[in-house]
Amino acid sequence: MALAATSGLAMAAQARINGQLGVELHDGLLAAVISFGGGLLVLLLALVVSAGMRTGVRRIAAAVRGGSLRPWQCLGGVGGAMFVAGQSVTVGVLGVSLFTVGVVAGQTMSGLAVDRAGLGPAGPQALSRPRVLGGLLTLVAVALSVAGGLDLPGGPDGLWLLVLPLVAGALVAVQQAVNGRVGQAAGSPLTAALLNFAVGTAVLVLAWLVSLAVRGGPTGFPDNPVLYLGGLVGIVFIALAALVVRWTGVLLLGLAAIAGQLVGSVLLDALLPAPGSHLTATTLVGTALALLAVGVAGAGGRRRTGPRLEQ
Repeated sequence: MALAATSGLAMAAQARINGQLGVELHDGLLAAVISFGGGLLVLLLALVVSAGMRTGVRRIAAAVRGGSLRPWQCLGGVGGAMFVAGQSVTVGVLGVSLFTVGVVAGQTMSGLAVDRAGLGPAGPQALSRPRVLGGLLTLVAVALSVAGGLDLPGGPDGLWLLVLPLVAGALVAVQQAVNGRVGQAAGSPLTAALLNFAVGTAVLVLAWLVSLAVRGGPTGFPDNPVLYLGGLVGIVFIALAALVVRWTGVLLLGLAAIAGQLVGSVLLDALLPAPGSHLTATTLVGTALALLAVGVAGAGGRRRTGPRLEQ
């Protein structure tokens, strides 16, 4: 659970980095390409020196050929691409708070369905009352923590901007499940991360090329080197998620990661506040409620599916 929460801390840091990079480039998709591409480059360098990662690649290929790993289960990077694109494209417009609301809503509800279907390596997880209650408490916690910032820019016309984080959140739950399968087959979470970044980078490059033809390229590149480290941060939470999802299941992993995101956001706002931002009492209360939600969901344990909602 601590590792899962750490992955959430990394997600909060990446959202801040990629959102700011997208704003300064005036090209959110290019910011996403830089983030994913940077992570892919690091993992390819690691592949050269890591015998374990190379063995993992061979195991994945053998698992696909043998049928124990289906080809579509190797496409978790599509969910990661949507998540990073959402950070880079919408955070600069919606703000981190509204983006988080959309992602959490999509991730929590999708996590229940993904666990029930057994897409993750932990197998089918019953929709026990503590797990469902934990998910609902998390939605309440996130809504409470951003209670002062739910006005969409541009009024109702800005509602469509919430579609991307909602879809991204739903796909993140699927990504965590299938990456866990890949990591289990490879025997290496870093190999799972490598495949995730390779698929995600390919998707984002294609999307950016279309965008380049339609609206042109960036207006300039920022000098701050920290803004180019989103991919390194992404490696941390992708590898951690692929490692721990086999023990926690997708929903509990998502809840712990959400708690980590909230705590990370509080720490970032306290230590490195963005211009005009400040901590509020509702944010702190919402963070505490999210941590409680993780405990409630964890109390439900890991149960195999049954024919009905279990006590």
